[in-house]
Amino acid sequence: FTCKETDLSRILSDLDLFRSDRHKLIVGTGCRNQPASGRKPALWEEEDAAAMAITFKGAAATAAIAMGLMFHLLLIYRAGKRKLTTGKRRNSPPARAPGRGIIAAIGNTPLIKIESLSKETGCEILAKAEFLNPGGSIKDRIAVKIIQELPYRCDLKQALNSGDLVEGGVVIEGSAGSTAISLATVAPAFGCKCHVVIPDDAAIEKSQILEALGATVERVRPVSITHKDHFVNVARRRASEANEIARRHQEMEKIGGKNEYPGFCNLQEEKPHPVFPRGCKGGFFADQFENLANFQAHYESTGPEIWEQTGGNLHAFVSAAGTGGTLAGVSRFLQERNHDIKCFLVDPPGSGLYNKVTRGVMYTREEAEGRRLKNPFDTITEGIGINRLTKNFMMATKLDGAFRGKDREAVEMSRYLLRNDGLFLGSSSAMNCVGAVRAARLLGPGHTIVTILCDSGMRHLSKFCSPQYLAEHGLTPRATGLEFLDS
Repeated sequence: FTCKETDLSRILSDLDLFRSDRHKLIVGTGCRNQPASGRKPALWEEEDAAAMAITFKGAAATAAIAMGLMFHLLLIYRAGKRKLTTGKRRNSPPARAPGRGIIAAIGNTPLIKIESLSKETGCEILAKAEFLNPGGSIKDRIAVKIIQELPYRCDLKQALNSGDLVEGGVVIEGSAGSTAISLATVAPAFGCKCHVVIPDDAAIEKSQILEALGATVERVRPVSITHKDHFVNVARRRASEANEIARRHQEMEKIGGKNEYPGFCNLQEEKPHPVFPRGCKGGFFADQFENLANFQAHYESTGPEIWEQTGGNLHAFVSAAGTGGTLAGVSRFLQERNHDIKCFLVDPPGSGLYNKVTRGVMYTREEAEGRRLKNPFDTITEGIGINRLTKNFMMATKLDGAFRGKDREAVEMSRYLLRNDGLFLGSSSAMNCVGAVRAARLLGPGHTIVTILCDSGMRHLSKFCSPQYLAEHGLTPRATGLEFLDS
C-alpha cells in the first residue's frame, strides 16, 4: 500500500485553502477557533461538517503514508535478515579475501585484559597475545618481514653477488630459539630452507621443535658476542660459506666438473661441507639484531594494532628487549601518535640496557668486577637482555624509564598468572608482566598499561617451567599474591 506524491500534494493544498484568518484546524484535536461575532449558528454546522470531512481526509492520507513506510521498512528488515542468515550478498565481494597460506595468519592478535593484575593495581593491564601466532611467538612478525624485504631473485648468480636470497636457498640465523622457530615456520611458504645456530644452553625443546619443522640445527657453546664462535657470529659465517659452496658449484658446472679452473677441485672429489650439501643454492643471514626489518615489522603492525585496539586510549607501554625491535617499533609508533604515552624497558639480571636507559652508559656490576658470565650475563630468562646496543634498539627515540627485573619475580609472576588467569607463559612474557605492574604502581590507579605476551610456556618446559630446574637454582615459587614485587 503506497501513497503517491501527487495525492499528498493535493491533500495538503486542500487543507491550505480551507485555512483562513477566522477558521483554523488544530490537527489531531477536531477543535476550531471561535468565529467572528455575528455569524449564524447554521453556518457553524456547515463549517463543522466541512472541517470534519477535511479532517477525515487528512487522517486517511496520514494513515496511508504511515502504513506505506512501515511496509517498506518491514521489507528492508526481512531482506537484511535473510542476508545475515544465509551469509550471501548478491553482486558483492567477500568482506575479506583468503590470505596467502600461513603468512595471512600472522598478526592481528587479540589484546586481552589481565584481570588479576588489573584488580591488584587499580589500572587496566592489557597484553598483546602474541603466543597465538602460528609459530607461537611475536617473532613470526619479523621472520616474515625479513624475508619479504629481500629483493627475492630467481637468478642464482645475481643472488650470490648481491647477498640476496634465491628460491631454494637457505635462511640462516643465530637465535636463542623463538626467531629461529618463526623462520623455520615461514621459510617453506617462500620456497626456502632454514639453518639455525643456537646456544646449547637454550631449552632443548626449542631444538626439537626446529628439527620437527625441517630446519637444520647447529648447537654451539654460549660465549660473548666478541668471540668468533658466538652463535650470531657462527650464523653469519655459515651464510658466507653457503654462498661460497653455491658459487663453486655453479662454476664447476660451467666447466663440466673438470679441474680446469685454478683454485677449484673436482666436483666429485670436493670434501663435503659439514652443514650444507653440494647442491646448496646459497644462504642469507637474517641478522635479526641489526636488520631494521625487525623494527619495521613492529612499527608497521604491532604498534598500529595496539593503537587501534585501545582506540588510542593508553597511558604506557612496557617491554623487555633482546634485539630491541619490539620496544623500538611499538614505542616509536605510539609516541608519534601521542607524545604523552610513556614507554618503559624492563630488563633481566646482568643486561646492560637498564643502565643505558637510566644512566646513559652500558654498565653492569658483573663486568665492573671482571666477572664474565655465560652470555655474558646469567639469567634463566631467554631471548631478552643484551650487553650491546643494536641498530634496532637505537630506533627507539624516547624511553621514559626502565625497571630492573629479577629471575624470581619472573618465575613467581608466571605461576601467579597461571593460577589466577589461566595464562601459561614463557620467561620473557612473565618479565613483561613484572614491568607492567611496576609501571602501574609508578603511574598510579586509573591508567591503562599495555605489554606483550611474547610466547607461551610450551617451549620452556625443561627450564623455566621445570620444578626440578628451578629448585636447582633456588627459584622454587612460594608466593601466594604479588608480595614478591614489594621489595
